[in-house]
Amino acid sequence: MPDTRYSLYKQTMHPVICQIGPFSIYTYGLMLAVAFIAGAALAGFRAKKEGIDREIIFNFLFLVFIWGILGARLFYVIENAGYYFREPLEIIMLQHGGLSWFGGLIAGVISGGLYLKKKKLSLYETLDLCAPFIALAQAIGRIGCLFNGCCFGRPATRGFYFPVHSEVLLPIQLYSSLALLFIFIILKLLQDSPHRRGQVFFAYLLFYSLKRYIVEFWRADNPEILFGLTLFQLISVLLFAVSLIKLISINGTPHGQARGT
Repeated sequence: MPDTRYSLYKQTMHPVICQIGPFSIYTYGLMLAVAFIAGAALAGFRAKKEGIDREIIFNFLFLVFIWGILGARLFYVIENAGYYFREPLEIIMLQHGGLSWFGGLIAGVISGGLYLKKKKLSLYETLDLCAPFIALAQAIGRIGCLFNGCCFGRPATRGFYFPVHSEVLLPIQLYSSLALLFIFIILKLLQDSPHRRGQVFFAYLLFYSLKRYIVEFWRADNPEILFGLTLFQLISVLLFAVSLIKLISINGTPHGQARGT
């Protein structure tokens, strides 16, 4: 029996918002949709300000969103292959959560890059334009994780009671959401200042990888695999190093193209 101090959260945690006949509207899916709409709308306004076709940016983000989800799901399924081998129908149950940002990054950048190549737009300039709003969209999406109970934190004496896990856990999804909101603010300030091509995007990767590395210490859904670190912490270390090297390279380029308002 959970402590009564946490009973309120049990009543406010709603994986399913409502049901219409046989159909259910899931909070997780709804928050993903809200995240995309918010991110795409704000990126569209920014594109108009920079004289870029808003329709191209919307199409770019839509491709990144769809392929990002597919890549994120594939990466997550591969990571948890044992479970999905036993429960193959769960592979298509996105409403239960289970997306890996790193898989989404790979699939999203590849699909978006191919689209931009066709439209003859700079990949880095477009990613610089969209990066702050991608961070904001992730912050919104993490609220869906909170209500869904996925991406959960470690057991704690003070936290939120998650009925799906039948115990009090750290609300690490909320912490992650707040950290992403902070990253959004930093990236927006950088975007609004004179900057060089690729600077905003690699700053996003740098801050996100640092955030993910730290947050993993309080998550309970990923096992340690090497040196007491999870797979995502190891990937974060690699991504942080690559991003840092790229930022140093960009800042050290004497004739790099500066952008900003």
